[in-house]
Amino acid sequence: MLIKSAEYVISSARVDQCPQGDLPEFAFIGRSNVGKSSLINMLTGRSGLAKTSATPGKTILINHFMVKATAASHPAPLRGEGSLSAVLPSPRRGVGGEASWYLVDLPGYGYAKRGMAQRDELQRMITGYILRREQMMNLFLLIDARHEPQRIDLEFIEWLGENGIPFSIVFTKADKLSKGKLAANIKHYLSELQEQWEELPPHFITSSETKQGKEELLDYIDEILSS
Repeated sequence: MLIKSAEYVISSARVDQCPQGDLPEFAFIGRSNVGKSSLINMLTGRSGLAKTSATPGKTILINHFMVKATAASHPAPLRGEGSLSAVLPSPRRGVGGEASWYLVDLPGYGYAKRGMAQRDELQRMITGYILRREQMMNLFLLIDARHEPQRIDLEFIEWLGENGIPFSIVFTKADKLSKGKLAANIKHYLSELQEQWEELPPHFITSSETKQGKEELLDYIDEILSS
């Protein structure tokens, strides 16, 4: 997938304030200071699209960004080769493989310095979007690759599974570790998940600094849009 443009659209405090229509949405969430804004900027190629800050916990609304993209140059697999459907565009794509979708930046969770009332409000906002937003095709859960598995993340992953939410794990800040330490941390994390999951969700390893994982993430979105 090749991103042609990405523009800010709206910030919403409740799911019912989010954009109307049926455009597919891909949401990004993670603990505060996981590198979410940097990852969004890296994926879209827009350095100032999502506002980054040295102070964690700045995202307190549901932020929608309109993305326009085209399919990658390599040919997509044919759907029903020899049939009419093989030559028709995907229902989520226009002629020529063009696609429009929303990238959604959700508030981070687990920021200890927030007051109880604000934490509860953000919890309602996040769960309301995830459980009620039918346009959401996939939730990308960001995990800092440098750290041991955190209970708050594991509990959130378990909640996603219990509610049947389609999600993928995105390990961030891969450039901050040696290759050996990175591989060991990822293996440890996945082993922890295997204690509860028969089949692990898809996972990606990324770095906003080196752009590692950009192509894989965009290809995965492209695959979902083409299905």
